[in-house]
Amino acid sequence: MDYQFKKFEDRNIKSENRITLTKSYSIGLPNKFYQDNEIKSFMYAVLYWDEKNQAIGIHFTSEKEKAGFKIIRGQKYGGQIVIRSFLKSNNINPEVYYGRYEWEKHNLEGAETLFVIKLQEHNK
Repeated sequence: MDYQFKKFEDRNIKSENRITLTKSYSIGLPNKFYQDNEIKSFMYAVLYWDEKNQAIGIHFTSEKEKAGFKIIRGQKYGGQIVIRSFLKSNNINPEVYYGRYEWEKHNLEGAETLFVIKLQEHNK
């Protein structure tokens, strides 16, 4: 029999492909999401808010711009974006909306790709 084993080395690494909104005013980018979407090639995230649909759009970019939030890279845990000012400015309480969110890709005018999460109250 011809086996083709691959050593499993992802012990204690989140293999979650969802985006997380934390109670500590951050967006978490778990390792699987981070790797699958090649986030390591970006340095900043520009955020968009759709109040009517209660949705956050995230555009990853390497270009520094005034509205961009720095992506904090973890050694083996993906990345994180501290978004306190965004949440406070849009009256989004992370204590109410924290959790893991499935995401969708959408294109914005100007060909920017957004990763969109639709917020839901945590108890629902």
